[in-house]
Amino acid sequence: MIGYLQQVLFLAAIALASYLILRRGRLIASTIRLGRDEDRTDRPQERLKIMALVAFGQKKMFAKPLVAFMHLVIYLGFIIINIEVLEIILDGILGTHRLFAPYTSALYPFLINIFEVLALGVLLVCVGFLARRYLLKVARFQPERYREMGRWPRTDAAIILVIEIVLMLAFLTWNASDTVLRLRGDEHYQVAGLQPFIVSQWFMPLFEGWNTSALIAYERVAWWAHILGIMAFAVYLSYSKHLHILLAFPNVYFSKLAPKGEMQNMPEVTNEVKIMLGLSQPEVATDAPETPAPDSGVPGKFGAKDVMDLTWKNLMDAYSCTECGRCTAACPASITGKKLSPRKIMMDTRDRLEDIGRNTQANGGEFKDDGKTLLGDYILDEEILACTSCQACVQECPVNINPLDIIYQLRRYRVMEESKAPGLWNGMFSNLENNQAPWKFSPADRFNWAEGLK
Repeated sequence: MIGYLQQVLFLAAIALASYLILRRGRLIASTIRLGRDEDRTDRPQERLKIMALVAFGQKKMFAKPLVAFMHLVIYLGFIIINIEVLEIILDGILGTHRLFAPYTSALYPFLINIFEVLALGVLLVCVGFLARRYLLKVARFQPERYREMGRWPRTDAAIILVIEIVLMLAFLTWNASDTVLRLRGDEHYQVAGLQPFIVSQWFMPLFEGWNTSALIAYERVAWWAHILGIMAFAVYLSYSKHLHILLAFPNVYFSKLAPKGEMQNMPEVTNEVKIMLGLSQPEVATDAPETPAPDSGVPGKFGAKDVMDLTWKNLMDAYSCTECGRCTAACPASITGKKLSPRKIMMDTRDRLEDIGRNTQANGGEFKDDGKTLLGDYILDEEILACTSCQACVQECPVNINPLDIIYQLRRYRVMEESKAPGLWNGMFSNLENNQAPWKFSPADRFNWAEGLK
């Protein structure tokens, strides 16, 4: 009877976790689709290669080998240890115990030993990452230096690391208690040929003095804690910065393939400049020579004021952000004390998307204007004006996020839609228009400085 009850509870837990994950996934997908269309399907072979190197191979992480190795341990642990979850799920549904063991003979203990070594590695690395944040106080994680790293981002990182530590301890102590019960001859735990595993055997002395009833109770608690912890982790993941575990792969696949320094010009503006310089003629309708053609490409809006004006890839970037701060640590504006933080740009974009998602849910699937916009209410003019367009943030991001593209679009809106450029910029724009150079003198005098040189 108790066995059937456990199976029912297990199925209910899976159903609840699946429902919560799917509901959250639909909300994230719908907010990403708020962005403008953009074609990122060209050159699929090159995209697959980039995804293999950057997402799977974590190529950019190895600029700092020690941290890269620590991250790799967690990455491999997350992927490989979760193979064991398949057996746990089937055991929970069918009411069996170590379902795969009788059918995989010598391979089974080999795999469990690998899982345990990785589990120990994940546990130690998570402790190391907590120490880096709270004892060594790595600068890019400290709220005293970066205002976006306030209470919640720090708490979010700590929650994930602590959950992973608890999951690994539950896995190892579950194996240890299970082995002790098997060696005592308990019928339910008998699996032919299994010996103590490589890591959990060191936890076995903790359970040697326990009576069998207490040991069975602990084994069940550890088993449930491990699998329920994984389900809770999966649900929490969709609300956390650790969503990048899933989104990093599509986000890297849809990376911009053009050279990093290549700006995406606006065709409408480019055409106007060509007409001004006499390099092109304005298009006119054939039936009305004095009337501009209706498809002349006049834009509805320059740049972006809110997330709906950005592209879907910009919005996926926001959800993929790991909040690692490598972009901000490399940003010359941030290093010199300016308010700009590329990490904050991405976090603010995601916060705006989250607010829109909650607004939509609260209003029956329809967004009602809340009087806020990304530019002004989340991201300040001082931030976007401090950017030097150096591409350091784009280069450093381990999952190929492009904060600079969002900055460009917000800045274009301020300058071209609202004419709110700084005075020095307006002087430069005037010089470019009149003198074809940023300097305030005639093109004919451009080489006067070279007079007398031989």
